[in-house]
Amino acid sequence: MNEAGMELQRHAADTWQVIRNRIGLIFLSFLLVFSVAAIVTYIMPRKYLGRVQMKIERMVNKLPVFNRDNMDQPMLASDTIIKTEYETITKLETLYPVIDSFELMKRWNTPSRQDAVNKLRKNLDTQSSVRSDFVVIEYYDEDPKLAADIANAIADSYMQKRVEIDTNQKNEALAVIKKQIAESEQRHEEARMKMQAARTKAGVVGDGFYQPGNSLNMPSGIVTTPEESLILAGRQELLRQDLEVQKLESEINELGKLTDDQLVDRAIGLRLDSPELAVLMAEQNKNTQQRESLSKAGLGPRHPTVASLEAAISEGRKQLKQRAIDYRDGLKTRLATALQSREKLMKSSDLARAEILGKQSTHNDYQDARNELDTINNNLLQMRMRYAESELSITQAKSAATIWEKAEPQSAPAKPNVALNLALGGVFGLMFGFGLAFLLEYMDTTVKTLEEVEKFLGVPVLAVVPKDVGILHRASGFNPDAEAYRILRTNIEFNRRDPNANCLTVVSGGAGEGKSTTLSNLAFVCAQGGYNVLLIDGDLRRPRLHTLFDVSNAVGLTNYLTTNVRLEEVVIQTAVENLYFLPSGILPADSAGILNSQRMSELITDVKSRFDLVLIDSPPILGVSDASVLANEADMTIIVVQHRKLPRQMLLRVKQAIENVGGNVLGVVLNNVDVRSDTSYQYYTSYYTYYSPTNGAPPRKKERRKETKSHIVKPDRVTSAVTAANATRNPKNEDLF
Repeated sequence: MNEAGMELQRHAADTWQVIRNRIGLIFLSFLLVFSVAAIVTYIMPRKYLGRVQMKIERMVNKLPVFNRDNMDQPMLASDTIIKTEYETITKLETLYPVIDSFELMKRWNTPSRQDAVNKLRKNLDTQSSVRSDFVVIEYYDEDPKLAADIANAIADSYMQKRVEIDTNQKNEALAVIKKQIAESEQRHEEARMKMQAARTKAGVVGDGFYQPGNSLNMPSGIVTTPEESLILAGRQELLRQDLEVQKLESEINELGKLTDDQLVDRAIGLRLDSPELAVLMAEQNKNTQQRESLSKAGLGPRHPTVASLEAAISEGRKQLKQRAIDYRDGLKTRLATALQSREKLMKSSDLARAEILGKQSTHNDYQDARNELDTINNNLLQMRMRYAESELSITQAKSAATIWEKAEPQSAPAKPNVALNLALGGVFGLMFGFGLAFLLEYMDTTVKTLEEVEKFLGVPVLAVVPKDVGILHRASGFNPDAEAYRILRTNIEFNRRDPNANCLTVVSGGAGEGKSTTLSNLAFVCAQGGYNVLLIDGDLRRPRLHTLFDVSNAVGLTNYLTTNVRLEEVVIQTAVENLYFLPSGILPADSAGILNSQRMSELITDVKSRFDLVLIDSPPILGVSDASVLANEADMTIIVVQHRKLPRQMLLRVKQAIENVGGNVLGVVLNNVDVRSDTSYQYYTSYYTYYSPTNGAPPRKKERRKETKSHIVKPDRVTSAVTAANATRNPKNEDLF
């Protein structure tokens, strides 16, 4: 598994651990919120639903007064219309008629219409779809019939109000259009009079008959005056004369270049309108053909027939020549006449052109007036058509909406939704529980894991003690909880640097962290392991060890430190083999002063030489100085930390208090750990039962407990018992006392 997967797995494990640790809080929060939701749902009034479903029509309220208004029609027909109309359903102008119609002010006993509207809005819900024209109106009331009636009334009020607004806006637009038509008619009449005056001044005729308001009577051709018509005809005649002159000149020049014989030959091709010439030409052709025939027959020029034919042909040529000369002379006469006519036409055309140029400005004014009149007339016609269409749209106005589903009285209440409320209550309860659990976990600065203890205190964790561990020496048979203290005993042996450092004190930051229980169970396990153990109750504030061993603390440590009582008189041999106990004695007024004495130092030095292990119980180190004195006197100090109790800063102060007096912190015992919920600690204790022996331990003898009931053991019995215990520790069998 890669690093990211391992990190995700750790986060999931931490999250699950938080849930397990706070499962009670989560369940309580869930139960609380769920109960509140159930109670609120139960006491809520039952309301019935009146539901109307209708389709809003995309009506255009304003008429297009000007032509540019038509460009806005696609925008007006967008989804903005639906959204706007959807919002107007809950406006005052829509709801006031409903308030008045059902006398809701009197029914609800409200002081004003506004208060009634506010109450109406609280029970009113409107819904619309983004891509649909359908709108749903829902109203809730305790009376099913009233709920349906009010929902229907709101829909009717909306449609009536919208039709009323639409009609008013269209009437206002019609009034504006009507006013524009009147103004246009007045401008039209003024333009018509102006055009008539310009036409009269320009002298225009043949312009057709023009009627006001009817542009079809306007001629579409070019307007001309009589003078312009005459000039046009003169120009056409002048052009014809020019063509005639050019034709005559060309023909005369061509005929002038020919000789007489050539002229005779061309006479046949000339266009001479003369019957005699045609007969002459036919006779000439006949004679020519006969002569050619006789010549081919062998007759000579002197033959009488041929000679007569030759004389006839010569006479015919003379006649044709004369006719061609006469035709040429006639062309010259026609040319002279054409030149005179063209000169006259040019003079008259110049005079007419000069007159026309003088009247050109009057014709332009007339044309401008006519164009203006045409424009006004077209606009007037469009406005009249738009006015007629608008009047028709008002008389045939369509409905503002179409109701597809009318509200009807319901048989079952719609509010409250019991299933939904309970489901939401459960969901919010879980969310609140989880949120509160993680919030408390985030704000919780107590130590939760071994890593946190070692990180903040900088000392190892010697043992993890499960929750609800009892007093070991009171239990019979095998006890899996003793394994935690055996681990503690082993870690103490391997972590102490000096083998002669056999005096150990146990401190805690506050009361109730299991310090005395931990010390007594450690002493029991060490005694079982073969150590000669002396357990000293150094808590002169609130001693508790004597209650764990069922002995009296009337005589003990304070008696030894303040009087000349011998040690044998205050040390008690417990029912546990190799375990001796020194009670606290009577509680003094100045416990710190007694502990911080030379006799206390001498006592610790003495018992260290007599016992394998000396364990001293002390009061909490924060707030009193007794524990600091004992930490200074002892060789090693163990801090007992209750799981999830003290903040990290408090634990750091505990360590600093020990180090400030010269104490040596050996390690930490993490006590009262709930291994059933904290999975990270289960591997510390899961193997206790796995390695438990199959045979039960033999029962302890109860006769020894009877011996420990005396407050002070006789010196000879203490001496004999301690001597027997010392025989194992000292080869020379030296006495412990």
